[in-house]
Amino acid sequence: MTNFKLPRRALVVSGLVAFLSACASKFRSYSGPEVTRLRMYKAQRLLFLDGKERVLKTYPIGLGFAPEGHKQFEGDGRTPEGSYIIDRRNPESLFHLSIGISYPNEADIAFAEARGRSPGGDIFIHGGPRPGIDPENVRDWTAGCISVTDAQIEEIYAMVKNGTPIDIYA
Repeated sequence: MTNFKLPRRALVVSGLVAFLSACASKFRSYSGPEVTRLRMYKAQRLLFLDGKERVLKTYPIGLGFAPEGHKQFEGDGRTPEGSYIIDRRNPESLFHLSIGISYPNEADIAFAEARGRSPGGDIFIHGGPRPGIDPENVRDWTAGCISVTDAQIEEIYAMVKNGTPIDIYA
């Protein structure tokens, strides 16, 4: 049997292709219609990405560990309700990727402060779940964020730009 060796250049090129594929896998590109708004329905556990003329994508979601009602205080496990903006991105998120929601707004802050409490913050749409959480058995596991699968957050991260409004309904 003859030993077959790939030329050094072929090995370098194939290694580089594999490396770039692994590094770029979570950063997808998107060139379709603009996402003009996100709508999230907590009771139905659905997130809609709207374009100007139609719904572009729909995703099933998980919520905070105490999903009913509007988020009022830090640590309450609720997901906010109301109108917010996608205001930041975290490519180094502990939950694969994440995009931030502008909670708390002025009304949220005033409500919590009037009761001597913190409204909390750092509400994101993110991948997951965190280690030790089985998404098949535990749907609402976050501290108030909106969870989707890693593959879904890759699409959302590529499609949704900062400044996009999000309306969150009960």
